[in-house]
Amino acid sequence: MRKLSVIIPAWNEEKIIYKNLKQIGRILGNLLEKIDFEYEIILVDDGSTDNTYNEAMMAANENVKIKAVTYKKNGGKGFALKYGFRFCSGELITFMDVDLDLHPKQIPQFIEYMKKYDADVIIGSKRHPLSKINYPGSRKVLSKGYHTLTRILFHLNLSDTQAGLKLFKYDVLEEILPKVLCKKYAFDLELLVNASHRGYKIVEAPIELNWQRFENRLTLKDIWKLVLDTAAIFYRLNILRYYDSVRE
Repeated sequence: MRKLSVIIPAWNEEKIIYKNLKQIGRILGNLLEKIDFEYEIILVDDGSTDNTYNEAMMAANENVKIKAVTYKKNGGKGFALKYGFRFCSGELITFMDVDLDLHPKQIPQFIEYMKKYDADVIIGSKRHPLSKINYPGSRKVLSKGYHTLTRILFHLNLSDTQAGLKLFKYDVLEEILPKVLCKKYAFDLELLVNASHRGYKIVEAPIELNWQRFENRLTLKDIWKLVLDTAAIFYRLNILRYYDSVRE
């Protein structure tokens, strides 16, 4: 039986993490069994200051296949995903968020897309014609602006780099992750720029996105940092030729 590792970063999510992890585990168990897959969840507590880790361990103790790992200092979502990869044992790796805005029921379709298109990477796209999207207009404007910027700078033939649901072959991440330096919001872009530069086939899949979180964690400072990190990726790609050789 093949195995899927699902890496889920979490920061200060004590209110939802127990319930959501149990739901994710139940859904993955039911859906993946039908396509002859088993699963493991790598829950990365990204330096939370609340009870996130203990709540995750409670879910792990109730027959949900979870490896919960933690560290003291918040490193950002990208850092957490990169850290979680160390603990994966599946031949396919999924990134997803714990808030269930992007529901795990979509993962089997991603696996089918990977097989159908002989792809190395499947990414969810909010702009896929079959996607069903419900999220705030302010985020749509930001997303559109960032997409325009990245198309100009990197000429990626992708309509969306930032959706939280992605599927990779293990060997792809093993090769490209060592040179991904961004730790927060530009992590996804750098990962895909690196994968595309190395010649891996990236295919977009439709998603259902239902925005459930009313507070906005993205500040003006975060947006400015995102722009700076994006410029740094451009510099590493085109000036330093940093991604030409993935391993040191």
